[in-house]
Amino acid sequence: MPPCPDPRESLAVNVSQDSDLDRRLARDPIAIVGLSALYPKSRDLREFWANVAAAADCIEDVPATHWDVDEFYDPDPAVPDKTYAKRGGFIPDTPFNPLEFGLPPNTLEVTDVLQLLSLVVARDLLKDAGADQPWYDASRTGVVLGITGANQLTQPLTARLQTPVLKEVVRSCGLSDRDAEEIAAKFRLAYAPWEENSFPGMLGNVVAGRIANRLDLGGINMTVDAACASSLGAVKAAVSELLERRADTMLVGGCDAENTIFMYLCFSKTPALSKSGRIRPFDQDADGTLIGEGIGMLALRRLSDAERDGNQIYAVLRGIGAASDGRFKSIYAPRKEGQVLALERAYHDADCSPASVELFEAHGTGTAVGDATELSSLAAVISAATEERQYAAVGSVKSQIGHTKAAAGAAGMIKLSLALHHKVLPPTINVDQPNSAVDFANGPFYVNSALRPWVRDPKRPKRRAAVSSFGFGGTNFHLVLEEHGDGDDLKVMFPVAQVHLWHAPDTAALTAALDGDAPAQTGPVPEGHARIAFAARGAEEAAALRELALRELRARPDAESWTHPKGVFFRRRAADAAERGKVGALFAGQGSQYVNPGMTAVLAVPPLRAAFDRANRHFENAEPLSRIAFPPPAFDD
Repeated sequence: MPPCPDPRESLAVNVSQDSDLDRRLARDPIAIVGLSALYPKSRDLREFWANVAAAADCIEDVPATHWDVDEFYDPDPAVPDKTYAKRGGFIPDTPFNPLEFGLPPNTLEVTDVLQLLSLVVARDLLKDAGADQPWYDASRTGVVLGITGANQLTQPLTARLQTPVLKEVVRSCGLSDRDAEEIAAKFRLAYAPWEENSFPGMLGNVVAGRIANRLDLGGINMTVDAACASSLGAVKAAVSELLERRADTMLVGGCDAENTIFMYLCFSKTPALSKSGRIRPFDQDADGTLIGEGIGMLALRRLSDAERDGNQIYAVLRGIGAASDGRFKSIYAPRKEGQVLALERAYHDADCSPASVELFEAHGTGTAVGDATELSSLAAVISAATEERQYAAVGSVKSQIGHTKAAAGAAGMIKLSLALHHKVLPPTINVDQPNSAVDFANGPFYVNSALRPWVRDPKRPKRRAAVSSFGFGGTNFHLVLEEHGDGDDLKVMFPVAQVHLWHAPDTAALTAALDGDAPAQTGPVPEGHARIAFAARGAEEAAALRELALRELRARPDAESWTHPKGVFFRRRAADAAERGKVGALFAGQGSQYVNPGMTAVLAVPPLRAAFDRANRHFENAEPLSRIAFPPPAFDD
């Protein structure tokens, strides 16, 4: 099998039409220094990444707060004014304090929820980026966000204007003018009123403006509407600001909270929604997408500035490619030629080979035609650079959170940034059997259906990933990202259980200690002391087990010892000498070989993954050890 081309070499594909491109990103890459996320079942970045890594399915039934399923749902797609889908991804309840952002509470009714939630995400983004440090200059910080169409508030404000139609219908049913006026008045009460703040409160472009206003940003603020590719369109615009030295920090991303019945009807009548209620990108039985809500943002700086100022750097943006489909049979059907052009331009911009990329975050909406077209485009570009087979993972976060529309590209970019940072290959869910229309066996990639360690390939000195987004109207974007640093000094990825121990002279004193604010204790325990202990991952679990321990102590004040099934252990005093033992570790030796040996430890502990990095270097002309130990997921017995 031919070796992968040196990723430092320029892409050997047909880019003659772009020979005059200024590869500014290759010379002056962009650092991703902050991340923030609010997506289905994810209130913040930590929960978003935990759900991605755990292969969580965040799709659920439409909540009653959104629209009435009994009124608008019908399984028959042909029924007018009904949707045949009733599942999707929904942002969880999120605390919002208007006074924190200087907003009068009486303006909230006429301020779109997207403007409010985006303030929360932008605030968290600046915190994650370390904007409280001396390097941060708000006057040279801008914000560019992907937003599509009108926001939720537009619908009730527009509905109020339909009262003349309603009155005419009422009169046509034989009711009096007085009845019509009374009914119309009650109808208007169901919707937000038109007032001074209604106009700015409903506008999508004011999402960026309100962030700049409330967070006192002096750089550019604007929104980009490229349909479902809006997030990556926003990134492209923001990068230009940085490369032109018009800003030092840019807040970018996408925002979408539009899972109203209006949006369900839009996708139902296309039709694009899944009839089965499952979104399954790349699966043989994929039957459509499911829509989701979300807000994702990233903080960008020039890499040279970020390194100088000691910023945390999740990943580095190396290249951006954009293209249109041109004249084609449909304004919303995917076109391979347009996607290929965007891919070629991205690798030309990055001055690297597509064969150097080992993780592809696809647009991957779960539509059979769309997924097959996208994978065909990827295969065409990658196969022109290498004959290597099944070396690159492909996935789609939409399988977990749904298609978050304007926020979709941001979700994929955040996922890749964290994957590069933690050196893992995230899973894609709901794939029982890969799409037979795609020749995975003889192609360059495989569907990654499980969380796996990303061990460095000796033929590829840098871990690289790429993300695609495509939008109605034939717009295509592809971005190339790269790791920053080897990550050997990272903290353990997953929560590690800690032992929590308390002791006191007697059970009553021990009960009082747990009932108060006494912290867990360390060090030797006097033999005559009562003691209680448990192991917990994180503060939430520790608090629950502490409460359980307290209840058990109160229920059994005279017990000599007890053990609770949830892992709480109590003794009134030290065990007798005959009962005591020593702690031992068992190493079972060679034993039987199996797939993915020690993978959980390699995923969680960076030095163990680094050991595989070093081992792989000794397999430069053969199959790397990591490919043998942690092979791509198999779908056949």
